[in-house]
Amino acid sequence: MKPVERQEIVDYVTYEEGRDAFRVRVLETKAPRRVHIGENLTLLFENRLTVQYQVQEMMRAEKIVREKDIQHELNTYNELLGDAGELGCTLLVEIEDPAERAQKLAAWLNLPEKIYLKLNDGSRAWSRIDERQRDEGKISSVQFLKFDTGGRTPVAAGVEHPALQTETALTEQQKAALTEDLAA
Repeated sequence: MKPVERQEIVDYVTYEEGRDAFRVRVLETKAPRRVHIGENLTLLFENRLTVQYQVQEMMRAEKIVREKDIQHELNTYNELLGDAGELGCTLLVEIEDPAERAQKLAAWLNLPEKIYLKLNDGSRAWSRIDERQRDEGKISSVQFLKFDTGGRTPVAAGVEHPALQTETALTEQQKAALTEDLAA
């Protein structure tokens, strides 16, 4: 997927003026790209619009105006996008209780690479993880994953970990959104 370019980003004051309408558009875009796997895992597939939104929101929240800092945000968030034939996503480990969350993040140290997208022929595209988000004792509750599907649209998402094994079939709307992203 083509990265978001600097000229697509506006200053945070200009962004604030159109933020409400832009947020509505982004939330509509995110909805079919949100896939729940079991009760604690959510994949949020990223595309150019969601990355542009993340950069704009960071600039707004942190009042970023220096060109090198804007470029840093672009470089960071563009890493979420998949290359040709790939889908990039954010994995959210959603456990409200802090003690339970800490215990599971330690027990699930190798969880990110146990997540897959199932393709039409039954094969699986396993996630590639960003190793910068794992330390020796636990994973982060937010992970960035990529799946090389060879440009094929997945039909399900799942996890095959000794402590957690489940699979979720994708809806037609989810498949259509991911097909669109793979074509971008």
